[in-house]
Amino acid sequence: MSYPEQLEALLGQAVYELPQAEKEQQLGSLLLALHRHHQLQCNEYSQLYPQPLKATENMAGLPYLAVRLFKLLDLKSVADDEVLKCLSSSGTTGQIPARIYLDAVTSRWQSKTLVKILQQFLGKQRLPMLIIDCQASHMSGAALNARSAGIQGLAMFGRNHTYALNADMSPNWAAIDAFCAQHQHEKVLIFGFTFMVWQYFVKALQQQGRSINLPQGHLFHSGGWKKLQSESVDNATFKQGVEASTGIQQVTNFYGMAEQVGTVFMECSHGYLHAPATADVIMRNCFDLSEQPTGEQGLIQVLSALPFSYPGFSLLTEDLGTVHGVDDCECGRKGKYFTVQGRLPKVELRGCSDTAAAAV
Repeated sequence: MSYPEQLEALLGQAVYELPQAEKEQQLGSLLLALHRHHQLQCNEYSQLYPQPLKATENMAGLPYLAVRLFKLLDLKSVADDEVLKCLSSSGTTGQIPARIYLDAVTSRWQSKTLVKILQQFLGKQRLPMLIIDCQASHMSGAALNARSAGIQGLAMFGRNHTYALNADMSPNWAAIDAFCAQHQHEKVLIFGFTFMVWQYFVKALQQQGRSINLPQGHLFHSGGWKKLQSESVDNATFKQGVEASTGIQQVTNFYGMAEQVGTVFMECSHGYLHAPATADVIMRNCFDLSEQPTGEQGLIQVLSALPFSYPGFSLLTEDLGTVHGVDDCECGRKGKYFTVQGRLPKVELRGCSDTAAAAV
């Protein structure tokens, strides 16, 4: 089968029911096809990996790019007139943002995959949505930053979108109170980047002696943990603070990045992040980059079957994580499950939440 046919077949699989051994066969074949495609279509990638690659015994043998290269090079595998949009990662002042070039086909696959993953946690009904950000951050068009792309990606699952923050990151109490008054007795979706939810929403409620009541709310959040860890706020503390101030008991963290839009690793009820059928993770030793065994911390390598218009299918991140098991999480989901411990020391801030923190 061709790459598009293989990808459509994999997208047809249940998101979390494919055992790891079967996934490695199907996903590994797709990733090898992507490697060969980018060798032919991306000059910079072919210079980094000029030699033909035969089928590997496991996905750990596939080539990978350091995620930082997207800040330094224009990496794309489609003609300029096929580029639908350019996604820029968030960068603080003085930093070069990554540039991710998307064509129509890649963008469609990303959206389709994101919908399949999030429907496992949200269902198919669009819910009233409170966005912990300001409306000015919600850009559109050919140029998008990672923050606005994250909002756009989740916004498709909501309706009656309400932005909780003003442009200066202060709470828009009138909008928040109106949303709660209208929807406090129904299921609602709340989304924000982790540090922003804590700093500009939860702490603002605490400092002003306020609380809201959204007992049927489901908060999705991602990114910015390094800033919170410096304040001794871990995942459990975050969830406790959210519930105390808002009544929200369902809080789901997810791991993802601008360089692999559409690929998100969702947190289960037991606190582990899960790789969907179209993606996987490998932990690599920080010194020799060999694959780490289960239970050992390493640099996170993220694999995704989606990046066709740019060579982002296999990326070595600057994050530290640990795979805790395969196919046997108590939540019932198959495949690898893992946690993220933070970023490598002395690595620049790069997340959407961190960018907001630096800018305010």
